[in-house]
Amino acid sequence: MPTLFERQLASYSGYHQDQRNRATHFIGIPAIVFSLILILALWQVRLGELTLSGAWIVGFFAALGWIALDFSIGLAMTAVLIVMATAADWFVAHHGSRATWVLFSILFIGGWAFQFLGHAFEGKRPALMDNLFQAFIGPMFIMAELLMLLGLRRDLARYMGDKAEHI
Repeated sequence: MPTLFERQLASYSGYHQDQRNRATHFIGIPAIVFSLILILALWQVRLGELTLSGAWIVGFFAALGWIALDFSIGLAMTAVLIVMATAADWFVAHHGSRATWVLFSILFIGGWAFQFLGHAFEGKRPALMDNLFQAFIGPMFIMAELLMLLGLRRDLARYMGDKAEHI
């Protein structure tokens, strides 16, 4: 019986069968995720002597959710989040609030533009329009595709549509 993640992956995949759509998502999803991490880095929380940005706090909870859904995909997502949170904190510290908002706007709007372009190729609306939880699954879908391209997690191909089985 498929896990919750495998069922969600199959559902998400149903909206992403066109290879051009999948390709635009390889740009759009990371841009959107990084834009959100970037803007969260502006929020600083002091815990005694330790100061953490919102990027680390929200990233921690996102990583827990991804790991709970699928351990190896979740760990890979956590590694990417660590890089993104580190880069976001660096950017905020070196370029300030104004530049952060500008970069956020470019990445967020640009990322969504790529998403909608992909769905124009697909001829289907985004999966999150039917199920908001799919916004949480989208980054995992991209990671699953990447890992399959690297020869890992080929077991997920059956949940990602006929075209993924040939990767």
